[in-house]
Amino acid sequence: MIPNQIRQQFSFRFQTEPAVIVRSPGRINLIGEHTDYNQGFVLPAAIDKAIYLGFKKNHTSKCSVYSLDYGQMEEFDLNELVPRNGGWINFIMGVAQQFKIGGLEIGGFDCVFGGDIPIGAGLSSSAALENGVGMGLSHLFDHSVSKNSLIEMSQRAEHEFAGVHCGIMDMFASMMGKKDLAIKLDCKTLEYTYFPLKLGEYQFLLLDSKVTHALGDSKYNTRRKECEAGVALIQSQFPDVKSLRDVEYSMLVEQRANFSPNVWDRCTYVVEENERLQLACECLEREDLKGFGQLMYASHDGLRHKYEVSCPELDFLVDFTRDKDYVLGARMMGGGFGGCTIHLLESGSAEHFLEIIGKEYKQTTGKELAAYPVRISDGTEIIA
Repeated sequence: MIPNQIRQQFSFRFQTEPAVIVRSPGRINLIGEHTDYNQGFVLPAAIDKAIYLGFKKNHTSKCSVYSLDYGQMEEFDLNELVPRNGGWINFIMGVAQQFKIGGLEIGGFDCVFGGDIPIGAGLSSSAALENGVGMGLSHLFDHSVSKNSLIEMSQRAEHEFAGVHCGIMDMFASMMGKKDLAIKLDCKTLEYTYFPLKLGEYQFLLLDSKVTHALGDSKYNTRRKECEAGVALIQSQFPDVKSLRDVEYSMLVEQRANFSPNVWDRCTYVVEENERLQLACECLEREDLKGFGQLMYASHDGLRHKYEVSCPELDFLVDFTRDKDYVLGARMMGGGFGGCTIHLLESGSAEHFLEIIGKEYKQTTGKELAAYPVRISDGTEIIA
């Protein structure tokens, strides 16, 4: 049990017991990719892979944080919070800074954290870490910060300390997840609705392409700028449009002559993906898993051909499943250019499927495939 490891390491490192232990999960996104920063809809869920963090006050201005997974101790002073050149400590310092900016007094603390969220697989380990730090510090220093405020603090920490201008989805899903439920999140208003995930004899399985991706890279920011360029063009005729969320397909068609091919593809993908997500929620309501799976494939095709954020390895993992009757759907998940695919398949066929796809993937790409079966879990919580 990871919480026991946290306690043992805390005792070893700091000669005392943690006062608070937090569990903060990773997330999957079922459909609705690259729609969050365009103020559209997403359909994420928290998963049963998480980061666990132990905290205790140390009555100084200094903070000592040990990562079990990296085997590293990092230290910083609350009076000298300056982003460092990369590394996990920026996420923690970024959240601590948000408390100070918000006038929420905190003191020095010791922390040990670790977990079983695969790093670099697109399961939002950074959002889980930020949420866990936020909830832990709120509890430790008696601030009772609301979950919504903690989500916003996590996002600002990512923007200002990690330099990644991400949307709100990752933090929201990690914080607000509920067991066996998906969250339809409106990224414009932050209104949300839970939808049942009645999977029956089916399960979600993640396949890690082992192609690493960095969300801070230029391609991610380029996609954002292309979407913003499309919005600017539409606004010339429809001034009430503030984002692609406000755009109807007919508006795009009316302005098509003014779009470059790239900007046209990016914008039509986002508008179509928002529509797919609405249909996917209807499928969940009527327990139509087959229909849901077909929308997953359509989402991947849009990400591959229109948004152009896939890669050959991800395409292989999706295409391999299209003729398998025990696989209902598959798509790339996350920012793209690597990371994981998500598959909806019969639980009884999972072992056979992994055996054949793993062999083919190794022969085709030279890479070993990693697989993560996931269950849908509750969000960030104090567990001790």
